[in-house]
Amino acid sequence: MADQPGKLLPRPVAGAVFKRLPEGGVLFSTETEVYFGVGVVGARIWELLPPATRTVDEMVDVLSSQYRDVGAAKIQQDVERFIGELLANGLVTPVAPNAS
Repeated sequence: MADQPGKLLPRPVAGAVFKRLPEGGVLFSTETEVYFGVGVVGARIWELLPPATRTVDEMVDVLSSQYRDVGAAKIQQDVERFIGELLANGLVTPVAPNAS
């Protein structure tokens, strides 16, 4: 198989605390003191960060199987936007391309 590895997902930072709630969840950075509320899908994206999935493509595949009424392209767009917000708020850190 000649699968392309896809875009590697960032990993949660050590100081990130996540609490699942019925309406989604909350994230808190103990380092930056950023408090971040997320909806149900945002909470699921957080739960699918490494080690649960390694690439954006893997995450989109999982989410596509759970949210069948939404197209994969829309899910990918939402995942990338949400991950951008997590990066901007210091809740995740990028993974080096050669990391395994």
